Amino acid sequence: MRVFDAHIHFDKYIESHQNIIINSLMENQVKGLITVSMNLLSCKENLRLSDHHPNIYPAFGYHPEQPLPTDNEVVELLNWIEANQEKMVAVGEVGLPYYLRKREKGSRFPYQGYVEVLEHFILLAKRLNKPIILHAIYDDASVVCDLLEKHNVRKAHFHWFKGNQGTMERMAQNEYLISFTPDILYEEEIREVAEFYPLHLIMGETDGPWPFEGIFQDKLTHPSMVHHVVQQIAAIKKVRPEDVYNSLYNQVKSFYQI
Repeated sequence: MRVFDAHIHFDKYIESHQNIIINSLMENQVKGLITVSMNLLSCKENLRLSDHHPNIYPAFGYHPEQPLPTDNEVVELLNWIEANQEKMVAVGEVGLPYYLRKREKGSRFPYQGYVEVLEHFILLAKRLNKPIILHAIYDDASVVCDLLEKHNVRKAHFHWFKGNQGTMERMAQNEYLISFTPDILYEEEIREVAEFYPLHLIMGETDGPWPFEGIFQDKLTHPSMVHHVVQQIAAIKKVRPEDVYNSLYNQVKSFYQI
């Protein structure tokens, strides 16, 4: 009953929590972490952590829910990623700023600038032949699909996806992967996505250290929570838990070439 955490911000945990997690992975049957990055500093820290822990598989990118980077910052990051491509399993986390845009409503929000930055990362992923990890929900997902299709990029992972059925049908047709967090236990919107999306295109994640509610209230977000995700997907889809375990585990291994 092995699992991978397909999306975690491991560098954002305090050191004592990092140690707790690393030292308990084996007993919790967690075989690895796909650790995504926020910016250049975050990339460098995830690279350092991966050099010390064989269970950590880093991805390098620029998270969109923060100020738009300057052209120089984008070039510096792209060059750094290219120089360290052999150490990473994917480009990520990248995407479009849904929550930031909601907070900063107004015609002056530089949305097109974020689209252009994302396109640079999509082109980089294609050039390096690496998967891309995406933060793209609701209407942003269709914009990202346009860019992926434009550049014929197929190895795409939409983490913690939320969106309508039409977008999901398009994503499934392109065989883009999505992943579910522990909120699948209590968020009906997420459960509906899980019911619709094909099992062979699904992975499990925590997005830690993001905190969760319900039975996870006030608990450290630990990669072992992916076991709960597996159990819920099995219940929603009415299939054997062992089949879901095997599918999600093998999907991460195959997709990220681990």
